[in-house]
Parts: sequence; C-alpha cells; structure tokens
Amino acid sequence: MTTDPSSPSPSLSSAPSPSSAPSSEPSPPLTDPSSPWPHSPVRVGLVGSGPWARGVHAPVLAAGPETRLTAVWARRPEAARETATPHGAAVAATFDELLDGCEAVAFAVPPAVQAGLAPRAARAGRALLLEKPLAADLESARRVADAVAEAGVVSQMVLSNRYLPGVRRFLARARSREVSGARACCLSGAFLGGDFATPWRLEHGALLDIGPHVLDLLDAAVGTVVRVRGTGDPRRWVELTCEHANGAVSQASLSGSVAVPGGLTRVELYGPQEPLVLDGAALGPEEPWPVLRREFAAAVRTGTPGDLDARRGLHLQTLIDQVRPA
Repeated sequence: MTTDPSSPSPSLSSAPSPSSAPSSEPSPPLTDPSSPWPHSPVRVGLVGSGPWARGVHAPVLAAGPETRLTAVWARRPEAARETATPHGAAVAATFDELLDGCEAVAFAVPPAVQAGLAPRAARAGRALLLEKPLAADLESARRVADAVAEAGVVSQMVLSNRYLPGVRRFLARARSREVSGARACCLSGAFLGGDFATPWRLEHGALLDIGPHVLDLLDAAVGTVVRVRGTGDPRRWVELTCEHANGAVSQASLSGSVAVPGGLTRVELYGPQEPLVLDGAALGPEEPWPVLRREFAAAVRTGTPGDLDARRGLHLQTLIDQVRPA
C-alpha cells in the first residue's frame, strides 16, 4: 500500500443515430482505466515542486491519456522548472497564471498552503485534486470544503490506498460482514529521514499525516466513525480508539518514527465470521495512480465528484480534531 506515481470533448451521453443499431455489448464505465479514454485530456496545473510533486503528481498527470500536465507553479521558480521540464509542461510565474491555463488544479504542498490556495482555485471554477489532510486544522478544512460546495466544482482527495484494486476488494467484502471490532496499524520510519521527513510532518506527526489514511479505511470497512479518542505523542506513537455509528469499536496504532523496514500497514476485522485481514505487504505491485487519474478525469468531464471528495476530507479532519490537543 502506498503511504503515501485538444479538440472539443465528445458528448458524454451520445444517442445512436436513427440508422444505428444499438450495441449488444454494454459500454465500459468511464472510470475503467483499461478502456479507451473517449474525451480530450483534462488540463491540470500542479502546485508544488517537492519530492511528492516530482515523483508522483507530475509523472502521473503527464502520463495521460485522461489528463495533461499543463504547468507547474511553486514558490521557487527553479524548482518548478525542474518539475515541469521533464514532462513538457510550462512554468507559471504566479498562481493566477497557473489558474488561467488549466481546467483543474492538483496540490502537492503542505496542508496549510493547500488550505490557503484551494478556495481561490475553487472560486475560479477549477476542479481540485487535493492531498490529505485537507488542511492543518479543522477551521481551515471547513473553509476549503465550503468553497468547493459554494463554487460547485469537482474535488477529489488523494487518499491513495483507496484507489488500489486490492483495497477495494477488501472493502467490498467488509461491507457484507457484521463487524464487532477492528484493529489497524500504520507504522514506518518515514519521519526518521528522507523525502517524507518534511517540516510539517515532523511538527504534527503521524496523526495529521497517516491518520487520514487509517481513519478513512476504518470508516469505510467498519462503518461511519462518530468519535475518536487518542493517547500518546503523534510525533512518536499515537493510539486511537474509534467508536462507530453501528456500535463497533476499532483501535489503531500510528507512527512514522519507528524503524520498520518497508513499513507496516494492516487492518483486521473481527465478528461472527472468520477474521478479514488487509495486509499491505500482500497486495503486490498494484498501483493506485491509473485508477485515481481516470476517476478524477471522469469526475471533471461529467461534473460529478465521487465519494472521496472534499466532504470526505472534512469528515476525516473532524475526526482528527477530536484527538488533537486544543
């Protein structure tokens, strides 16, 4: 599992001409990444030029055919150029210039920066591809979600695990089960050094960075989480206890500061049936990015966001806020 890689669009619902015989085969869904993409690529501008922007967002958005990376804007123009040039994208001199040249904006910046810029992009009518967490605090997250709702634009969260086929199979099985309780963990040494040991992660720790991933999986697998209690230091190790609307209880261990080679991500569901386990190490080489890219582009072209939108990000932020000290 990851821890997170220009002609007019044809009609989305073209009716056959009177002389056309209806096809006996159903068309593949627009969100199926294995089927041909029938529309022009969505023109996406990227905000950010750090390791995640260079290593994931830029190559994924440039790969197409559903999207095209048009430009990159970052605080340091030279870093933006290093991110944009390998993919034939332009370097925007300002954020407003980036907005002028795209239909959608992808963010690969710290949560506080995303929360400051995303409402401006929404008010400009641009679709948003948003990183988790939605913001650094609940009030800012609510402003982002409100701006998206008021503007009526498409939004989608980069909750990368949710786009893995193996995770989706696990969640489909989980929804047919009665779950009494669950245990989860997401452990790594990402904050001990390397690309993910960034200032905002070192300041806020695992709760803000890893918490959205784990709470999202527990919420989706067990049932809506209504209350979260926590103990520990998010910069070292934090334990969460979640109460679900259906009466189930789950617990999760989070840390980005422990030496676990390769990381450990696991969700275990318990009830009247045999345990159902999601083991990140057993998922194999599946990649979430083709699915994420296709579903975002399909949402933009249809004007219909999926379940993993800014409202989902706000729900997860609300849960995290129950644990964070005042």
